Amino acid sequence: MMNEENVLPIGFGRSTREEERPLALRWSARTDVGRFRKNNEDSFLALVINPMGVRFLGKEGDSDEVGCDYIFAVSDGMGGAKSGEFASRIAVDKITKLLPQSFRVEASNLATGRTEVVNEVFHRVHEEMEKMGFHYEECRGMGATLSLGWFSAGWLHFGHIGDSRIYYLPKDGEVKQLSHDHTFAGSQRRKGKLNERQARNHPQKNMLTQVLGAGRRSVDPQLGAVKIEHGDRFLFCSDGLVDGIWDHAIADALKDWELPTLADRLVTTAVQASGRDNTTAVVVEVA
Repeated sequence: MMNEENVLPIGFGRSTREEERPLALRWSARTDVGRFRKNNEDSFLALVINPMGVRFLGKEGDSDEVGCDYIFAVSDGMGGAKSGEFASRIAVDKITKLLPQSFRVEASNLATGRTEVVNEVFHRVHEEMEKMGFHYEECRGMGATLSLGWFSAGWLHFGHIGDSRIYYLPKDGEVKQLSHDHTFAGSQRRKGKLNERQARNHPQKNMLTQVLGAGRRSVDPQLGAVKIEHGDRFLFCSDGLVDGIWDHAIADALKDWELPTLADRLVTTAVQASGRDNTTAVVVEVA
C-alpha cells in the first residue's frame, strides 16, 4: 500500500530547499494501434517546461535540468470517424499551450498553483471539445479521457478523468492505482462490490461516468499529489493496456523490468494478449 505520508493535501506548500533541488527523471513511452483498429485514437505527451518555454521530449530518455518541470500525459479519444483521434490531440495540444503559461507562478504558491492549473486545464480542454462539437457536425459527441502528471522538485501533481490510469510504485512499497476508473464498474470495484475479474467482464465496464467533451455539461476531474523520491516509478496508460494485462502483472512489470524497454514490453504484452483497443504506456522513474 502507498505510504500515506507521501500524499500531499491540497494547498500544502513545499520548502525552498526542495524547490531548488534539480529533478532527475527517466522515461519510456510506446503507443500501438492494436490488432483490430484502423486508426490510433490514443495520444501521449512528454514535455519539459521552464521559464523560457516548453520543449517536447522523445519516446525515451533522461533529464536532470535545473529549474525545469516535466509533464507526462495519456489521452484516449472517442467519437465517430476520426474525431476520437482528433479529441485526444486537442487534449495534449491544450496542455502544451496552457501549462507553460503557469510556470511563472511565484515559488511560494507553486504547490497550490499547480493543482489549480491542472484543474483549469481539464476544464479548458472540455470547453474546447464542446465548442468543436457545436460548430462541426463531424466532431459532435467526441470526447477523451486524460491522465496527466506534473513532475516538479519533490512532488507529482496529477489530474485524471475517464478510464485511462495512473499507477504509482514507491521505491520501497507496493504498486497502487492512483487514478479512479470513472466507470460504473470502476465505482463498484472501489466500493468492494466487484473484484477485478468481475469489473473486467462487466457489461458496463466501458460506460464512462466522467469524460472530457462527449456532450457533458460539466466535468469534475480527480486531482491529487504525491511526494516523490529517488527510485519511485509511475505508469500512465490507456485502457487498452489494462484490457490485456491484469493488475498483478502490471505490478510485477513495474517492479522487475528495466526502464528502457518497459513501456515497449508492456504494450507488446497487452496487444498480444488482447489488442482489441489502441494501447499506450508511458513509464516515468525518479532517478
